[in-house]
Amino acid sequence: MDLIAIPSVNPAFSNDDAMIGEGRVAQFLAERSREIGLGVRWQSVSGGRRNLILQYQPKHRPRHRLLLAPHMDTVVASPAQFEPLMQKGRIYGRGACDTKGSIASMLDALAQLVRGSNRPRDTAIHMACMVDEEHGQMGSRAFARRCKAYDYAIIGEPTSNQLVTAHKGVMWFQLHTSGRAAHGSRPQLGISAIAQMAKVVSFLEGDYRAELERIRHPLLGPGTVNVGIIKGGVQPNIVPDKCSIWVDRRTLPGESYQAIARHLLHALKQRGVKASIEYRLGADCPALETSHELPWVKQCLHQLKQKEARGVDFFCDAAVIAQRGTPCAVFGPGSIDQAHTANEWISMRSLDTCVGHYLRFFRSLP
Repeated sequence: MDLIAIPSVNPAFSNDDAMIGEGRVAQFLAERSREIGLGVRWQSVSGGRRNLILQYQPKHRPRHRLLLAPHMDTVVASPAQFEPLMQKGRIYGRGACDTKGSIASMLDALAQLVRGSNRPRDTAIHMACMVDEEHGQMGSRAFARRCKAYDYAIIGEPTSNQLVTAHKGVMWFQLHTSGRAAHGSRPQLGISAIAQMAKVVSFLEGDYRAELERIRHPLLGPGTVNVGIIKGGVQPNIVPDKCSIWVDRRTLPGESYQAIARHLLHALKQRGVKASIEYRLGADCPALETSHELPWVKQCLHQLKQKEARGVDFFCDAAVIAQRGTPCAVFGPGSIDQAHTANEWISMRSLDTCVGHYLRFFRSLP
């Protein structure tokens, strides 16, 4: 509850200095970690924002390295949402499950590990508390660029304490259509960019969605498409010469932004629609797919008594870190169904169960 009470809204979503930034959460965690006996290291990211890296080091020189990676930022919230409430076995508040529950579970398990005698002799455990997961993943991108690959990483996200080895990627892009302006009383003299865009939306919601449904990943199902924003025209009596839409495209392993863009423009051209596309370059959000046969993945599944790994629709820091050679899984308390909701909550039972799972896994490491 102490973590929830510390506002940490991603600065991309607010200008209120009392609410934004991960720094206050990071300082709280650093102080608590020093008391526990963990090493504390800071990693500059951008604009004064820093990842916090907590370290358990065995007495012997480690031969293996495990990474724990939750994030500290939250989506937008009112001040009241940072006033945690305990009710009927649930903790309510912004970030309760996404992902301050994961932070608390990981740190609690590490504290119990350090206090006990059954500790890994050859495995270092680092807990990297990331900034900016909810917006541009600056924290995980900086971490992945600067750190050597780990043997294994567990990314803290609300997965209902189920091990996840695959998640969808996401591509946000804009499509633009152009026309020719004219007086609204004589529309035959103009070309409506909105009418052109209507054809684009019809294609995306119809033929393209059906096309995506035909290609299914065993854990993730099909890719998806959603038209989230449309803008066009300036007033009713002018034929609009510009129109744009924002599209959310959830991707499967192996799909690339460039291939998706080429395919869309070609399909629209075949339907007589000329459009242009814009998307973010150099900061892809790819899908994750980690082999179930990796020893530490199999060990986690066995300890959880989970017959097979799961896949999830949402994107997280796991794929960013995996791109640099660290095999990643996603695991944490709480349900994604509660994340970003007005009454976000997590159950105490889920937290306690998660701590137990982490602690057993840590103690099983060499």
